Amino acid sequence: MTAVSFETAVSAGLAREAQVRHRRYIKQAVWGAIAIAVLWYAAHQIKFSPYAVAAGVPFMWDFLTRLFPPDLSYMSVLGSATIETIQIAIWGTLLAIILSIPFSLLGARNTTPHIIVFHATRVFLNALRAINELVFALIFVSAVGLGPFAGVLAIALHATGMLAKFVAEEIESVDKGQIEAQLSTGASRMQVILFGVIPQVIPSFVGYSIYRLDVSIRSATVLGLVGAGGLGFSLIQTMKLFKYHQTATCILVIFLLVLVSDWICGKLRRKVI
Repeated sequence: MTAVSFETAVSAGLAREAQVRHRRYIKQAVWGAIAIAVLWYAAHQIKFSPYAVAAGVPFMWDFLTRLFPPDLSYMSVLGSATIETIQIAIWGTLLAIILSIPFSLLGARNTTPHIIVFHATRVFLNALRAINELVFALIFVSAVGLGPFAGVLAIALHATGMLAKFVAEEIESVDKGQIEAQLSTGASRMQVILFGVIPQVIPSFVGYSIYRLDVSIRSATVLGLVGAGGLGFSLIQTMKLFKYHQTATCILVIFLLVLVSDWICGKLRRKVI
């Protein structure tokens, strides 16, 4: 190849690269403009207005001043509600851990018995995650009556959807080398799952379970808003009775409970994983 032809080839290559880069920039600009237009339309539809927030600051300040100082003597009344909230979270998470084990195996492509079972399980888990704990709590309150048991069932179902999906994705990403090695020795499908798949996902499963317990405690604090017991019930009662100083105490106890649970779950996560 002569020097002239080589230079021509290099120039042609650079020109093609410049054209590809130019088309990529145009495509990015078009998609960026579409995204901005969609966000602008959405902001208009939801009446997004920083001015409204600024105008409402005096009203928010008026509400906050009514909360202070908190009625600390009310903490003695909230002791049983706090314990009830923790019990709701623990039992809801425990049931979710138990239920998520079979659902995660059915919802993973490499452990499900059939592709139809896989899709049906994923649809079911999506439904559990799509419905908020408060909606589940309303359903179970109508079924089992007011009280913490409805909150336990609500958290258990919603947490099962989350845990099972996360663990199923972990199962799908396990090391295939170990599975192939066990299959080559004549291991059955169940043996592969018990000794090849589950040991690989146990650390992630424990980590997700601890994280879910932390989330469940946060969720349990508000389930009382719909009559499912716990601190949320005391919170909504004090607000309805306009006892704002007691409401502030409820908020303070919820904050402390979440703070302590986050610290404990963090310690557990670092110790176990």
